[in-house]
Amino acid sequence: MADANNGQGDGQEAKKFDIGKILLPLFAVLNLAVVGGGAFLVYSATLGHKPQVLREPAALESLKKERSSEPVVSEKVMYTMPPFTVNLAGQPRRLIRVEMTFEMLDKEGFEEIVRNSPRARDEIMRILNRKTFDDVETIQGKLFLKDQIAVTLNQSFKSGVVKDIYFNEFLVQ
Repeated sequence: MADANNGQGDGQEAKKFDIGKILLPLFAVLNLAVVGGGAFLVYSATLGHKPQVLREPAALESLKKERSSEPVVSEKVMYTMPPFTVNLAGQPRRLIRVEMTFEMLDKEGFEEIVRNSPRARDEIMRILNRKTFDDVETIQGKLFLKDQIAVTLNQSFKSGVVKDIYFNEFLVQ
């Protein structure tokens, strides 16, 4: 009787073991196929990509015309404001000395900032008076200050637009 139970138990274990022997190689082959397919797609999209060659003279001429008709970049219009010194907010009292160059969008904006230079300086001084040392100490603080000055000046100008601001001198004591 013990022999009969042993015979049935070995048959069930053999069936389970056979399924495991079949599934493991099947999953390994499936995994290799998926990884290989993904690697092929990546290779063909990046390293294996070959640009299309233009063999038609008309297409080549149209490409040359398109590249030659790119807009000509206009000369930058810059205005350098004389340096000025302003008190910063907070304790201990600190001074900031700033010299800025404004990149204007066009000559009309340059003329407007030259005409309204005292008003622009006053608005910049108001902005700087509200800042503390901690506000202007970091690079992010300086970039935020540039943006704040540009937005304020652009709101006060009628037709001129400040495209960018460059700090030529930025000293905090």
